[in-house]
Amino acid sequence: MIKSDAEIALMTESGALLAQVFHALGQWNFLGKSTMEVNDFVERMIVEELQARPASKGQYDFPYVLNASIDDVVCHGMPSDNDLLRTGQIVNFDITLEKNGYVADSSTTYLVGEVSYAARRLVTATYHAMWKGIAAVRPGARLGDIGYAIAHYAKAQGYSVVKEYCGHGIGRQMHEDPQILHYGRPGTGLRLEEGMVFTIEPILNQGTAAIRSQPGQWPVYTRDGKLSAQFEHTVAVTHAGVKVLTLRPGEVPRCAVG
Repeated sequence: MIKSDAEIALMTESGALLAQVFHALGQWNFLGKSTMEVNDFVERMIVEELQARPASKGQYDFPYVLNASIDDVVCHGMPSDNDLLRTGQIVNFDITLEKNGYVADSSTTYLVGEVSYAARRLVTATYHAMWKGIAAVRPGARLGDIGYAIAHYAKAQGYSVVKEYCGHGIGRQMHEDPQILHYGRPGTGLRLEEGMVFTIEPILNQGTAAIRSQPGQWPVYTRDGKLSAQFEHTVAVTHAGVKVLTLRPGEVPRCAVG
């Protein structure tokens, strides 16, 4: 669970490479593009340009390098040639990358074309909720502090937090201990220690937190058909607080980092 300085240095490299992928996607006009086009671009960039491995491909028999979750898809959306992105939609791309044996994991929800105020507000609030959780990370804090910060902010904005999916420890494996819930009570849960590395990846819904899916199948949807958004960063607990390993070029942290 605790990573050495050398391991965190390697994870920082993986995170920086993954951040480059998201920076490249940030230059895209997604209108009219298929989610499979995005998948193929990301795979080429990771493998050919960055000389790394797309860690999601083959994990749990998943055949692609990213999840593509559109509108009311909560998570685990599958890229497809038939999913042509239309104006007004929101889409989350969740991507992992492994370099030198260590994995980084991150996601962003993008706006496609002219998006409604309600959709834009949800996406913005979800991004801020992630940063509320990141701001709670420091040695001696508790996992419940992270979850409370996220859920308290989301509720104040009028949104619900999906409870079935959570952040996770990460390192040589994509999913390690501990689980990082996006709800909780302050002062409860595992105490954070310097050297812990994990993801914070809240999913916020416009309506209720209830979800629906077919047993053993992807993707997962909101039960009421309303929009869902997600953001994710991989972070490390440092002696000074928190280091965001997947921070994008030009992205300004919304909390003190060290």
